[in-house]
Amino acid sequence: MNPFSYVAAKEPGSAIAALAANEGGGTACMIAGGTNLIDLMKQGVMHPTRLVDINALPMAAIEPMVDGGLRLGALARNSETAYHPDVRQSYPLVSAAILSGASPQLRNMASNGGNVLQRTRCQYFYDVAVACNKREPGSGCPAIGGLNRYHAILGASPGCIAVHPSDFCVALAALDATVVVQSAGEERRVAFADVHRLPGDRPHMDTTIASDELIVAIELPANSARFANHSAYIKIRDRASYAFALVSVAAGLDIGDDGRIESARVALGGVAHKPWRIEAAEELLQREMPNDEAYERCAARLLEGAVGQGQNDFKISMALRAIVRALQTAAAGTRIDTANPGRPDLAARE
Repeated sequence: MNPFSYVAAKEPGSAIAALAANEGGGTACMIAGGTNLIDLMKQGVMHPTRLVDINALPMAAIEPMVDGGLRLGALARNSETAYHPDVRQSYPLVSAAILSGASPQLRNMASNGGNVLQRTRCQYFYDVAVACNKREPGSGCPAIGGLNRYHAILGASPGCIAVHPSDFCVALAALDATVVVQSAGEERRVAFADVHRLPGDRPHMDTTIASDELIVAIELPANSARFANHSAYIKIRDRASYAFALVSVAAGLDIGDDGRIESARVALGGVAHKPWRIEAAEELLQREMPNDEAYERCAARLLEGAVGQGQNDFKISMALRAIVRALQTAAAGTRIDTANPGRPDLAARE
């Protein structure tokens, strides 16, 4: 058993102070829904010496922003976010991505901020009997040359080939979201592309968010609502529910009155240590009529440099086909069942 202290924070400042003032040089962790942290503690992967409960903090609201965007509270639950009418209407890609992940029970507990900060599901990371550079820096990466069917084909390093597991984050990356972070002295905004890291030589560092910083909200910009009518989230996995992505694609198209693509957004999940997006690939679609040849050029650029690890070589061709399919589906128009607002099929799903 690993003993730890428990602090129930009442406001953001006290939570941040509790994270920064952990005695004895131990590790302090925030707990909200706990759907990832509790598993990691049970498995012996993480050993926090202090848990700071942030559930009482006033960070659960989902509300319009002055500039027309939408602010998602970090403590809003995933299910609440997915079914919120403003999310469904203006950012259906977010709803579709959330509802493709986990299970209803987990979505009812998981928080938006916790989803952003969740850790990889690499089997070696979870198995404390084997080496893992993410868990113990410098110990090695047995996934390289080992069981790596689910692992990265892009952005990997000799130190780590794990992938980021979130569906929600793939949609946030595609829509140019911003993460609002608060520390003891300031509040800062981090572009979503800069939140997660590639492994490099420091694979134990998942994000650029410091241990004494608190995610208070996620902001969706007003101009990303232009993809609402033509968006799709495609997730390819081993079973129809409660499974992580082998490959996922969040796609959005802004199609003008002349039928041409004004702008595009494409992000991949299940292929890298972070949601994968290359703006140069999206630019290849600008002013094109929607067609498979253009989609294939975009996919080829997005997957440039992809390298398999043996068991996951299939992901490269799978990802190419999934990108094309997602763009085809987005071009056909977002499917939203307004007669049955509780139904999850907000966009194409596997």
